[in-house]
Amino acid sequence: MSAPILWIALPFLAGGAILFLLGEKYSSYIAGGLTALLSLIALFIPIDAALLLGAFSFKISPAIEVFGRSFEFSAADGPLLAMIYGLAAIWFFGSESSGAAHRFTSLGLMIIALLTASIAVEPFLYAALLLEMAAMLVVFMLVSIYQVPGKGVVRFIVYQTFAMPFILFSGWMLAGVEANPGDLGTTVASGVMLSMGFAFLFAIFPLYNWIPQVLEESPPYAAGFLLWALPVFTVIFALGFLDRYAWLRNTAQISNAVLVSGIIMTATGGIFCALQRHLGRILAYAAIAETGLFLLALGLQTSNLLEIVFLALIPRGLELTVWALALSIIKRRAFPLKFSDIQGLARKFPIATGSLVLAHLSVAGFPLLAGFPSRIALWHALTPQSMTASIWVFMGMFGLQIAAFRTLAALVMAGDDAKWELNESWIQTAMLGIGVVGLFMLGMFPQILQPFLINLPALFEHLAQ
Repeated sequence: MSAPILWIALPFLAGGAILFLLGEKYSSYIAGGLTALLSLIALFIPIDAALLLGAFSFKISPAIEVFGRSFEFSAADGPLLAMIYGLAAIWFFGSESSGAAHRFTSLGLMIIALLTASIAVEPFLYAALLLEMAAMLVVFMLVSIYQVPGKGVVRFIVYQTFAMPFILFSGWMLAGVEANPGDLGTTVASGVMLSMGFAFLFAIFPLYNWIPQVLEESPPYAAGFLLWALPVFTVIFALGFLDRYAWLRNTAQISNAVLVSGIIMTATGGIFCALQRHLGRILAYAAIAETGLFLLALGLQTSNLLEIVFLALIPRGLELTVWALALSIIKRRAFPLKFSDIQGLARKFPIATGSLVLAHLSVAGFPLLAGFPSRIALWHALTPQSMTASIWVFMGMFGLQIAAFRTLAALVMAGDDAKWELNESWIQTAMLGIGVVGLFMLGMFPQILQPFLINLPALFEHLAQ
């Protein structure tokens, strides 16, 4: 068995089988079980190492060639694959509670497979093509076949498509820069092309206008999955660029541009979040602010860059899962999720309301919750470099907290005669309960992530130095 077949071909084919052969009933359990199994295999079975089980021996070979292109995983990729498929399992197990199991799980499996392939493909610039293919499948997840796509979905696919040629051209030019470092013209041109490509991929201000629109138009759970999956793999893709090209990670102008972009996204995302009166748009701007924190970490040029990035990546998956699931449950009773429509729903959906607010506070970096340790690590790295940047980031985080308390106020606003009810199903209660416990566990005991954080920097040997 080769690693690319196990972590790329198998989930992709399973997604197709669920879409065409299986019904709604067991799709979330099959997809969740498969991804959980793949996560455990990645965690406990090393790649390219022979293992003995009694009289039998087996080995997961690292590479396979397809149409002259190589897909390769090394032993260092194991923790990353375990993280990706572990978080994907949480999304798929929760899909039945959200009411979007069948199409979500089948397309979700194929999207995760394509995004995982973007990590493994060599030459690595072909990752841009795989990211584009995954973005196309996301459209079918957000919009049904007989539905006209909204403005947000159209802008999303247009921006993702614009990113691909910029990334491919920049990669072609970067090879020339490596061969001739003194060619200033080629260096500047490749830097501009690369910046434009990642600006579209990360949806950097003002290119993030499609995100709030998508959260208004599309199912919250599918949109939340999009906000988790694409930024996470884009961050890994960007780390690959920084690791491969020394001049990129050593050029102060590029680092400053990334840092400023992160500050703008965090500050504007948080401030705009505080001004919204629609729960979907609030989730959108909170995700934008959190993506800004990733850019901040990439631009800091600190020695523990990788630890900060991965310390934030893992909680993001759990936060968005809980938030999107709670929002899906509330949306069944209150459409279109404006403050005027959700008043008093805390008494009808207390579990969903509490989970939503806690996930929101975790994104805002509230103490004892999953987002807090990574925010503290980021503050410690950022404050010595720029007090002004720290103030703007603080304003963004403060805006997120204001939005959380405004949401809570709208949900608990009810007449005196309103009765407390429990309308969540047992499986919804269980999934949200597990998610909330996970938020507190990651917040109070962040050391449980150490097995991942210790080994993940080995993926990027130059950045880890």
